[in-house]
Amino acid sequence: MVWWHAVVEVLRLLNRDCSHYRLEAIAVDGTSSTLLLCDNQGKPLTAGLMYNDSRSREALQQLESIAPTGSPVLGATSSLAKLIHLLQVVPAKSFYAMHQADWIMGMLSHRFPFSDENNCLKLGYDPIKRQWPEWMQSLGLPAGCLPKVYPSGTPIGTLCESVANETGLPASTSVVTGTTDSNAAFLATGANEIGDAVTSLGSTLVLKILSDKPLFASEYGIYSHRVGDLWLVGGASNSGGAVCRHFFSDTQMLEMTASLDPNHSTGLNYYPLLRPGERFPVNDSEFLPRLTPRPADDARFFQGILEGLTRIEQEGYALLYRLGAPKPKRILSIGGGAINEPWRKMRESAIGIPVTRADQQAAAYGASLLARRGKE
Repeated sequence: MVWWHAVVEVLRLLNRDCSHYRLEAIAVDGTSSTLLLCDNQGKPLTAGLMYNDSRSREALQQLESIAPTGSPVLGATSSLAKLIHLLQVVPAKSFYAMHQADWIMGMLSHRFPFSDENNCLKLGYDPIKRQWPEWMQSLGLPAGCLPKVYPSGTPIGTLCESVANETGLPASTSVVTGTTDSNAAFLATGANEIGDAVTSLGSTLVLKILSDKPLFASEYGIYSHRVGDLWLVGGASNSGGAVCRHFFSDTQMLEMTASLDPNHSTGLNYYPLLRPGERFPVNDSEFLPRLTPRPADDARFFQGILEGLTRIEQEGYALLYRLGAPKPKRILSIGGGAINEPWRKMRESAIGIPVTRADQQAAAYGASLLARRGKE
């Protein structure tokens, strides 16, 4: 599988370029709700269904009849909806349901099936009671297909001998439970106080705020992840930088950024999506994009898209606060869009909260902090 080839290549490069360091632990972050089925040796039985794959809409109807109101599984792209869909197309009676990060962690240690509390949230795991809930028994899932779940940053084994030989890394390297990519990016920023918020301006727009209590509202695509003794509350929109890149190259966007005017709105009421369907702050698989009318001036069109993204961010934080999350004290920006200074000013003015670019931008940095936690 291409995932594994990429992992091995990266670890070989790490071993070559960082030979003056001793690697002690590895943690993996991966896109939330990216799921596949594998056998007890880790051999994939299905393709990996990516985080935004919504082919499981029929399964959603079944989940709506049994899952509690507000459950994170109540979305066409949830891990559990994908699992129910895959049960209908895979003949195997014995398998493990694994997220992207789970499968890679299992391949590294040759131990299956293990996962973390963050990745398993949309598979149905109850992070408050820290167990698989009783209502899932009515789904009739094959015994043993669900992973054993541990807090993020928990050591579950070491590199297996074959991987150590293949990569040149020490077999004593600990394999530590990871998290989702957006959670890892949050951890990378150093945000650690209640009210600290992080907006990820990548291909998709992701909002998270640190809270002392969880908040779940599936009708708005809102969910909460455990982070130590606190909670990350937020949601992920289908809108984001991928819309900009669909229309413009990076070079074009860089050139047009100089002509952006954050003090004067274009008046274009866009909701930037590449296709129907939104997750947050509206959870509606039929939600329609709004990207017309398109002005002749590309720079104005570009600013109109950024204004639409800004409104989604503003509405998202306002909704979180209205439903019980803390009011943001500050917003740290990460992702490719974080370098756009006129857009930062536009967002800060619209939201009314200080917006700054985080010093650390890489989700991999956050995953490395989890790995280090596993060795403490």
